[in-house]
Amino acid sequence: MLRLIAFTAIALPFLEIAGFVWLGGKLGVVLTLVWVIGAIVAGLALLRRTGLQAVGRLRAALAEGREPGHSIIDAACFAAAAMLLILPGFVSDALAVVLMLPITRHWLLRRTAAHFEAHVYHSTGTIHGEFTVVPDGDEDAPKDEKKPPPRIGHDRKIIDVE
Repeated sequence: MLRLIAFTAIALPFLEIAGFVWLGGKLGVVLTLVWVIGAIVAGLALLRRTGLQAVGRLRAALAEGREPGHSIIDAACFAAAAMLLILPGFVSDALAVVLMLPITRHWLLRRTAAHFEAHVYHSTGTIHGEFTVVPDGDEDAPKDEKKPPPRIGHDRKIIDVE
């Protein structure tokens, strides 16, 4: 699969040039430009819609305790399709349409599900415990003689959890 993606990334510019020469010659300059600009606008709109809907579907799946794999694959396919639509060219547009087909998304879900094991964890959102603030030791010194506090991450205890 990785080799196929690498080959496609290398071959795509050559295929796009061939597509512009062949299909652009049949459509003409004006229709070719309209197609390219329309695909870019459609890709940007799809990317915006996909991002907002993907977050909502992911939250809903996790709230219901369902495995979010289907939502993630759908969002990834639509995001990749949107990026392919933004790229100028007829071959990338055709690949984008293929990625948006439900049968393609289901096939990708079946292929990737075998490689992942999903666990959905539930949390009450509350941590119970006690804590005390550990003083720096310079509270009794006058204000102008106090050392600046050390930066975060430099062996300074901020709280002591018991």
